[in-house]
Amino acid sequence: MLVEDASRFARDLVAQELGLLMLIKRSVRVLTAAGDDMTDTSDASRIMMRQIAGSFAQYEKARLVHKLKAARDRKKALTGKCGGRKTLAEARPEVAALAREMHTRRMSLRKISAALAEQGHLTGGGRPYSPNAVQAMVQITRRSPRRAQPT
Repeated sequence: MLVEDASRFARDLVAQELGLLMLIKRSVRVLTAAGDDMTDTSDASRIMMRQIAGSFAQYEKARLVHKLKAARDRKKALTGKCGGRKTLAEARPEVAALAREMHTRRMSLRKISAALAEQGHLTGGGRPYSPNAVQAMVQITRRSPRRAQPT
């Protein structure tokens, strides 16, 4: 089996060692792209170095996961949203603005849908927006940015 490097085989030391033991029992060699044989058990120092490298890979993964979670939490605190699909109002702000403007004139959702279709604003499938989609557009979904609390 060929892997880019030891950290791509497993980023958890226990998983790495159990996986290698299972492959060694099946007479499968695991080679890195640099040519290192991860299944070579002829030298105790090679095993120790492999395990140390596995420990560092596990540490780096945990550090990266923590860093990314903190960044997502900061973005969510600032904007109220992080990730996920864009709403219609975010994806097509000009259509949402038109729909909101028509809604302020007390037009029904179905009439707004028809008016948008007349102006050429259609779904990706070429159909008029459903009343539910229009309702989602006219609801003000923008959240006011909140300042992140200093930590």
